[in-house]
Order: sequence, then C-alpha cells, then structure tokens
Amino acid sequence: MYAPARDTEIDTFAGYIDQQLDHLRAALYGLTEEQARTTPCAGALSVGGILKHVAQSLPAATARLRGEPLDRVFDEAAFAEYMSGFALTDDETAADLVVRFDADRIDYLAAVRACDPDGESTEPPAPWNGIFDPRPINNRFYLGHQIEEFARHAGHADIIREQIDGQSVPGLVLALSGAPANDFFTPFVPVPGTLLS
Repeated sequence: MYAPARDTEIDTFAGYIDQQLDHLRAALYGLTEEQARTTPCAGALSVGGILKHVAQSLPAATARLRGEPLDRVFDEAAFAEYMSGFALTDDETAADLVVRFDADRIDYLAAVRACDPDGESTEPPAPWNGIFDPRPINNRFYLGHQIEEFARHAGHADIIREQIDGQSVPGLVLALSGAPANDFFTPFVPVPGTLLS
C-alpha cells in the first residue's frame, strides 16, 4: 500500500503507480497457468491477459517519459496487434510474463521518478475518442493518465480473480508482503507450485 506521506509530487505519482502495478501482479498469486488464462466474466479478459497488456505498454511508456521518439502507426494491423496483447498465446506462460513485467516495471518506475512533471510531451491521436491529431501535454497529465489506466486494469484483474476463487487482490497484496493475520485480514496460502508461490 502506498501509505499516507508528505511526498513530493513525483514520489506521489510513483507511489500510486507502483501500488496499481503491485495489485495487477498480485492478482496472479496462487493461480495455475490455466487459471491465469481463465475468462470467467462475460468479456474475454483474463488476469494473465491484463498483465500481458500492461507489460507490453511499459517499454513504450518508459521511452516516452525519457523523451525518446515513438513511432505510432494507427492502422488495421497495428490495431490487431494491440488487441492480441490482451490474451496469452499458446507459447506464452504467465510465469515468463511476470519475469518480463518485473524487469520492465523497475525500468519504468525509474523513468517516472526521473521525469519532470512540468516537462512537455505530446499525446498521440486517439481516434476512438474523436481526437485525430497529436496534442501538447505535460508529463503531469501523462502520469495522471497512467494512474487512471493502471487502476482500471487492476480493478478488472481484481474482479476476474474474485470470480475464479473468491480471493480479493488487496488481501493478496497483503499476503505477498508477508503481513500477519489480524482482525481484518487472513493471509492467503497458495498451493505450492502455483504462480508467485
């Protein structure tokens, strides 16, 4: 949990972003590879698919925060590739995905902590929202949007996880952190050999 503190603006952004990434990762705790691919809700999302989508976004987000140029193409092929990022393929495992996610997360959070919230950036077109041209923004807007996106995905992962086995992600985060049982929380004990166990 990102506990109350008198942090700088950038540390506050980094703290909330890191908290959401913690929740996304924790949603896999104790699942089997099969469960990580399960789509128990009416939609096609799985916990593994959500983590894959976020993991795929981290390198580009890191580059953007570092001011590196990004070539974005908005065509049918790019859209199809983007949509395929929401599901694990037959040759991917959730366990391998976590390794990649963890490494990219470290790099991404370092870029967040090093960026100037007042620094200038450009938001690419968002044709699905009727925005067809790039728009000037500052990094503060982008970091706020990152919190919004990661929180949305963490919420999706929490709902999907609860549908799989009734476990809520906040409790899984506490269990992964080694928090002892108390009047409000009983640590989840995963089956040995499951994800993150």
